[in-house]
Amino acid sequence: MRDIILLTCQTCKQRNYSTMKNKKNTTEKLELKKYCKHCRSHTVHKETKA
Repeated sequence: MRDIILLTCQTCKQRNYSTMKNKKNTTEKLELKKYCKHCRSHTVHKETKA
C-alpha cells in the first residue's frame, strides 16, 4: 500500500524530495516545510505524483 511520492517546492516548482506514504492512513496530500537548495531557504513542499 506504500506509494512513492515526490515533493515539489511551491516557490520555484522544483522536485526536490522523494518519499513514501501509506495511502490508506493518509488520504490527503502531504505538505511539509523542507529545505530547497534552489531557493536556499525553508519553503513549503507539496506532494505530486511520481
